[in-house]
Amino acid sequence: MLFSPLVGWWGNKRGSVRLPLLITLALFTLASAAYSLLEVIPGDKKIYMVVARFFVGVSSANIAVARSYLSAATKFSERTQAVSMVSLAQVLGFVVGPGLQAAVTPLGDHGVTFMMLPINMYTAAGWINVIMGVINFILFFPWNFKEHKIAIKEAMRNEGKATEEETWKAIKPDYLASWTLICAFFVLVFNFVLLETLGTSLTMDQFAWSKKEALYYMGILMSVGAVIACVTFVLIGPLCKRFEERKVMLWGGFFLMVIGRVLCIPWGPDLPKIADFGPYNNITEDDNGTEIVGCPITQEWCLYTPQLTITQFFIGYGFTSVGYPLGVTLIQTIFSKVLGPRPQGVWMGLMTGAGCASRVLGPVFVGFIYTRLGTYHTFGITGIMLIISMLWLQVVNKRLIPPEANQDSHAPGKEGKDVEIPLVNLRSANIQTSHETEKHNGASDCDKA
Repeated sequence: MLFSPLVGWWGNKRGSVRLPLLITLALFTLASAAYSLLEVIPGDKKIYMVVARFFVGVSSANIAVARSYLSAATKFSERTQAVSMVSLAQVLGFVVGPGLQAAVTPLGDHGVTFMMLPINMYTAAGWINVIMGVINFILFFPWNFKEHKIAIKEAMRNEGKATEEETWKAIKPDYLASWTLICAFFVLVFNFVLLETLGTSLTMDQFAWSKKEALYYMGILMSVGAVIACVTFVLIGPLCKRFEERKVMLWGGFFLMVIGRVLCIPWGPDLPKIADFGPYNNITEDDNGTEIVGCPITQEWCLYTPQLTITQFFIGYGFTSVGYPLGVTLIQTIFSKVLGPRPQGVWMGLMTGAGCASRVLGPVFVGFIYTRLGTYHTFGITGIMLIISMLWLQVVNKRLIPPEANQDSHAPGKEGKDVEIPLVNLRSANIQTSHETEKHNGASDCDKA
């Protein structure tokens, strides 16, 4: 949240994303390794854990420059498909992560030792991050990754401008629309993160699952959600060809998320099983050594609030798995188009920061709303947040368009539709056109003679 705008500004300042990406990927790899080595590092492990997690958070700010480069390296007509792919990667990261955690659970508390490195159900996910971090680091070497500026060249051609600076001055973004989309992104991610954060404790309270069962079944459920998300991402392109992107975002993204929240409001006939974890909530097993399961008696709402049924929870999660990828992809797509061809590192950093803020506030919301007030307030408040966002998006709907579309005059050389021509260096293209014009004029003079 704090470093996304800074890393985005760094990418803008350098005019290149390679170094920011390499530095943050190296930081991610080292911090993940430190996290997995906590049990063998001497000293205060709590401080080491906080430091390791802090630097993982700093490294994750590279999504800002990744999104910024994506906007700069694609033509206007390619933007939706490209953003859907990077959004697919991000969503898969969120939903596959718990699936990987479920997959390594059989390693148990002690696991195995490989080359003096502890590998168990707690450290395995960190080592997977290390491996992926190294692979990503290699992929951004110069011989694998070459940077291109396509969007600004396309804008220069369409606007008839000679320099990038002239083009940026001619195309002004709509700041109200931009901040609206940032806030909408926060609300959408907050609702998804809420389920991710709340999922384990919610299922343990409502369905009387043990910790291991909750971890296992939520891992499976989120993996199924990943498959649903993949199918949804494939459908984004065809849907946006048939309907406007703004309508798909509003009614396919936000409205389905609202339905998902409504379906999670309990309507079961019975109360959840009540569990007594002691006056300090620290007794986990009964006298026979069996794990105590159920809704804690210290949460007073458990005594009178109906139980959430498994069926409605699964269906609600299904609607969320469809609505979230639609909404989050098209918010980023429209946001990129509203900003225009200017460097977007800081703006993408602000949007990434808004998404991170939702991850910061998610556990706080769970702690203060869910544990004290219960499921009615939790899903009611989040549902109202989504409805308010929908209404405001509808109010500013006509402003959620690219800045070029706001201009009444057409600049020289501006095309009415996307033309499939190479976006080559503008100056060389103009020189070639000038030579061809002179040749054509000379030929005409000869014909007249």
